[in-house]
Amino acid sequence: MSEPRTYQVRTYGCQMNVHDSERLSGLLEDAGYTAAPEGEQADVVVFNTCAVRENADNKLYGNLGHLAPVKAKRPGMQIAVGGCLAQKDRATITQKAPWVDVVFGTHNIGSLPVLLERARVAEEAQVEILESLDVFPSTLPTKRESAYAAWVSISVGCNNTCTFCIVPSLRGKEKDRRPGEILAEIEALVAEGVTEVTLLGQNVNTYGVEFGDRLAFGKLLRSCGGIAGLERVRFTSPHPSSFTDDVIAAMAETPNVMHQLHMPLQSGSDKVLRDMRRSYRADRFLGIIDRVRAAMPDAAISTDIIVGFPGETEEDFQGTLDVVRRARFANAFTFQYSKRPGTPAADLPDQVDPKVVGERYERLVALVQEISWEENRKFEGEVVELMVAEGEGRKDAETHRLSGRARDNRLVHFTPVDDDGNAVAVRPGDMVEARVTYGSPTYLIADGPLVAVRRTRAGEAWENRTAAPSTSTGAAGVGLGMPGLGVPAPLPDVPACG
Repeated sequence: MSEPRTYQVRTYGCQMNVHDSERLSGLLEDAGYTAAPEGEQADVVVFNTCAVRENADNKLYGNLGHLAPVKAKRPGMQIAVGGCLAQKDRATITQKAPWVDVVFGTHNIGSLPVLLERARVAEEAQVEILESLDVFPSTLPTKRESAYAAWVSISVGCNNTCTFCIVPSLRGKEKDRRPGEILAEIEALVAEGVTEVTLLGQNVNTYGVEFGDRLAFGKLLRSCGGIAGLERVRFTSPHPSSFTDDVIAAMAETPNVMHQLHMPLQSGSDKVLRDMRRSYRADRFLGIIDRVRAAMPDAAISTDIIVGFPGETEEDFQGTLDVVRRARFANAFTFQYSKRPGTPAADLPDQVDPKVVGERYERLVALVQEISWEENRKFEGEVVELMVAEGEGRKDAETHRLSGRARDNRLVHFTPVDDDGNAVAVRPGDMVEARVTYGSPTYLIADGPLVAVRRTRAGEAWENRTAAPSTSTGAAGVGLGMPGLGVPAPLPDVPACG
């Protein structure tokens, strides 16, 4: 009997892509494939691509070029390209890289195993791109990254028309899942040991518009509060133009909904926001921040900001700096504008000189770090509750620390010892309380005895997975082409679609 074929999924881009890759891995394992051991070449390599960055195609074709001689030496090896770039460049991928076997789009990820088999039998490339969603991704098998935290998709697609974003044309109009389906999925995840979920959509707070309930997202958050065993609920990403007070109330009044909000600003200039077709202005954005903090004084708010959008003047940029000073973000993901082929902004006049963009970007980053550092130092001496994480602390092995996420999503590196300095055994998914000893611009440190430790079902789920890896939940085989994404947390390497 022949050995099962091995696979690897390489992911680039946003949280939606990461979640799609969990589905792709689940599909492949359901079809009999196994994850390639680390360091070994897979029989099937799947690229789940992103089209947001200007150089996305260069990155893809560079990676495909590296695999061409490998494939030439491995009869039967297959390469598949999916995701947003595949949806956009459907006609050119197999022309530029004729050694690619399968090209599939954002609407038909469920077709991958069949397309691989067709390509193998026909001995020619299979290209299948659907213009609309075929099967909602939530119905597909899933191989989750984490035993204790999970993404839950509530919608796909987007109805906005931001001039810098190509996502709506690639993922289509927004399609919403029914609340009962979402809650059933969450309950099933909790039964497996998951204690934290992140609700995921291109624009989560327009959820419900498709089935005629504009208050559906706030109701969904409140319903999550009634799921026994679900300790933490997060969501990403909302859009300032449709963020309403009923959602703020739901966040404040539902105990397991975290007081953490990722609210994309993109620019603090009303002129630039108009050019971006962002249907809000700086005052409205700041008003939302004020109302969130009035209801939840401990709320941690993060954002996305683009520097150097076409036509941005120094005055416009100063407007962004002013909003940053007033909003006092816990964290900001900052980006230098780059042309996205196929977007209206790519053809706008007054493209800003890259040197000017770079200089403004450095000033923005310095201000963001200054404010983040000031905000994080306020935690020194405070006790924070952490969910122990896996793979979030890159230097944990050197420092003998572990890492976890606070309720507001701040990353905390802590020393797992008791009052006598003895090591305390904790597992990813367990909960600890630790006293912060230092706040840096990007993380907190808690070097001291733990205040409390609570072993959880999530920690037990992690322990069971690592003791006997499951073909349906193991994490091997999914390679992330993005930094710092081990478990669900809003850490994009591209601007959020909101």
